[in-house]
Amino acid sequence: MKIPLLTLSLLAACGSVHAASLCDDLHPATPPYERDFAYSVAPQMAMKRAPAGAVGAVAPAPQAEAAANDAVAQFGIGGTVITTPENTEKYAHQDINPVQRTADNPVSTFSIDIDAGSYSNVRRMIEKENRLPPTDAVRIEEITNYFAYHYPLPTDGKPFAVHTETVASPWKADAQLIRIGVQAADLDPGKRPPANLVFLIDTSGSMDAPDKLPLVQKTVCHFAEALRPDDHISLITYSGFTKELLPPTAGSEKTKIVDALKTLYADGSTAGGEALRMAYDAAKKHYRADGINRILLATDGDFNVGISDPEALKTYVAEQKKSGISLTTLGYGSGNYNDQLMEQLADAGDGNYSYIDSLDEAKKVLVRQLTSTLATVAQDLKIQVEFNPATVKEYRLVGYENRVLRQEDFNNDKVDAGDIGAGMNATALYEIIPQGKPGWLDESRYQKAAAAQGKTDEYGWLKLRYKKPGASDSQLLEFAIPAHSIPLAEASEATRFAVAAASYAQALKGGAQNGNLDWDGILRLAQAAKGDDPYGERAGLLTLIEKAKSLAAGK
Repeated sequence: MKIPLLTLSLLAACGSVHAASLCDDLHPATPPYERDFAYSVAPQMAMKRAPAGAVGAVAPAPQAEAAANDAVAQFGIGGTVITTPENTEKYAHQDINPVQRTADNPVSTFSIDIDAGSYSNVRRMIEKENRLPPTDAVRIEEITNYFAYHYPLPTDGKPFAVHTETVASPWKADAQLIRIGVQAADLDPGKRPPANLVFLIDTSGSMDAPDKLPLVQKTVCHFAEALRPDDHISLITYSGFTKELLPPTAGSEKTKIVDALKTLYADGSTAGGEALRMAYDAAKKHYRADGINRILLATDGDFNVGISDPEALKTYVAEQKKSGISLTTLGYGSGNYNDQLMEQLADAGDGNYSYIDSLDEAKKVLVRQLTSTLATVAQDLKIQVEFNPATVKEYRLVGYENRVLRQEDFNNDKVDAGDIGAGMNATALYEIIPQGKPGWLDESRYQKAAAAQGKTDEYGWLKLRYKKPGASDSQLLEFAIPAHSIPLAEASEATRFAVAAASYAQALKGGAQNGNLDWDGILRLAQAAKGDDPYGERAGLLTLIEKAKSLAAGK
């Protein structure tokens, strides 16, 4: 197995041996008015701390500082006392893709998607909250695409390579699964274009929780540690008002960046819409024609001041991307989390969406995958499959419900689609019923299907359209999908683990598409395909499957 260059170059920094970091002691500052209050009651607290025989009400400076900290703790100042709000998390509803009869509708078209936010968000609910997720929080393609499959890299100079494999489906007798794997070209981190980055940080009152602003601080800090000297980062914060916390600063000035992060505290309402305007203005002001220009938005998505209508926000972001500035969204927290908005803003802004539920996840997205997150190798990547009615009776696309396109959108270069970063991979699955096998749909009583004519050595014809970064015209790639299938147990490790991940996701959505494959069967699939797992991510899925099984059983 070949591990991407960007992973190898960062292995030492992100491995099991922990090196001292400027980020280790980061935590939110106490809001000024709260610190003033703390010091107003500090004399009384100091008397309690003063040693026996002390004279007067004023303690020495160290004791006064400790007394103020006592006041902060006692009165719940600075975020130490957290009230859990009513759960108002928002998720977009999408119906499962329907089964299609090839004779009626042979063409399937969708946009690629490399987002993985659904996986870590669902993980948070299962691991930390001991509950199964709402079905709308589960996006099958994002759970499948959370993992690296290390498909063979392109060797012909193109930005990505495409690989297919067809195997027996574990979900339905006589059905087959076609796995489509897209592997982006790798890029040496040292050859990545320099970056103009604006980190837009939500510091509103809703971010006052351990899994929100404190985690954001450490996220940005570790991200800054991975930047090169020719990169520049700006920090903009927003709550009831928006301000530039740090002007464009070279990636070599780590201490300056960390010192700015130390001043952050959560307070006020959330003027997210106005903050986006300021972030785009800053990115335009320092635009690098020879580099990467990107905004990274860190928030729980609870916009409640200024532009707060989701459609207006998406329209604004979609318009701004025309200036060559992309938007990555990083979601945090629970209770009021707006997954729907975070995913859709990233889609509109030609960026990617991740949910950060832990420091390990932050390092995965913004350190180990730094080059993948920042450097795009192909834009507006669309996939279209024309199924052969002579060999395929019925089919269904597994996941990608909110990425489905019309057939005519495939050739329309004005229609937006997903981008793919350096070294990333994307996976899609189709479940098909070969001709002559019993399918999901009854035969029509009045319209008997005519005997299909044509090639019998192909299941279908696969087409991909993409644009080189910054280009306006797309390029086309085409491949045949051979009418050949193998037992799942004989398939590649990548295909077997992708099927296990998709099975887990389908089970979380109710399991109707999994047939007789139960939690134990899913676990066996994942265990058999775990393979090399340097960061424990695949082992993490095994743990989630076991925990989900227990939760589903009501234990």
